[in-house]
Amino acid sequence: MRVLVTGASGFVGGRLAPALEEAGHEVRAMTRNPDRYSGAGTAVAGDVGDEASLRTALEGCDAAYYLVHSLDSADFQERDARAARSFGRAAADAGVRRIVYLGGLGDDSDDLSAHLRSRRQVEQLLAEGGVPVTVLRAGIVVGHGGVSWEMTRQLVAHLPAMITPRWVHTRTQPIAVADVVRYLVGVLEAPEAEGRVLEVGGPEVLEYLEMLTRVAEIQGRRLLIVPVPLLSPQLSSRWLSLVTSVDLQTGRSLIDSMTNEVVVRDDAIRRIVPFEPMSYDEAVLTALGERAEARRAARAEKATAGRAR
Repeated sequence: MRVLVTGASGFVGGRLAPALEEAGHEVRAMTRNPDRYSGAGTAVAGDVGDEASLRTALEGCDAAYYLVHSLDSADFQERDARAARSFGRAAADAGVRRIVYLGGLGDDSDDLSAHLRSRRQVEQLLAEGGVPVTVLRAGIVVGHGGVSWEMTRQLVAHLPAMITPRWVHTRTQPIAVADVVRYLVGVLEAPEAEGRVLEVGGPEVLEYLEMLTRVAEIQGRRLLIVPVPLLSPQLSSRWLSLVTSVDLQTGRSLIDSMTNEVVVRDDAIRRIVPFEPMSYDEAVLTALGERAEARRAARAEKATAGRAR
């Protein structure tokens, strides 16, 4: 099957493209800078803000993965809505038979954050063109390079103690990025996944507080956390931008979502793509190992460049 992967150089897309190739699919990796792309698949130029480029990138594709968002922009809801509408139209015109979208968990009856409301809107707009959309909804995705994971890791690494808002007691169901990729590949040709919303998560439901303390324990650190009732999302995001590399706008969007419980209510995905997901501790250890390997590779590359000079 010929498949387009948007966000092919990103956190999930960079892992998905090689996994799809391993599964025997022909991958087109959509990027704004194809000359600089070095990942799996064939690089094709495309920008979700340019519908004409999407039509070219999607031409001849059987399916497409939509893995883009604009969380780092203040107007992310409007930007993501325009992009999703354009992508849905372009996919329909190109004869694409299925779109697979990675969205966010959260109970629709809850007062969802702007971030999660935007994810729901994208689901709907992608389908407006008439192409069946398979949606996988996930909560915290644990893996090296993921924004939510980096926020967790850096908080633990930089602060021996922290004063936190009440959201540290919100429940979530973290999942390893490798397991998200496995689900994304698995639903591609599953007829029972067509046009469905499927929820994915790891085997454990944890509070954010537990996630932080377990990362600290794995690394042999002591961590004191003191939740306080009055710490606004704006103050929380400013505090976050001071102690982590997460930018202020992205931090605000993520923190707003942390008041929403994000746990799996329907485990139908386990019957469509049956396997045992990693535990949280295993996912953390894998992410830390990937980070260590990336740092070693960067040091080796720097040393080689230094010798070449």
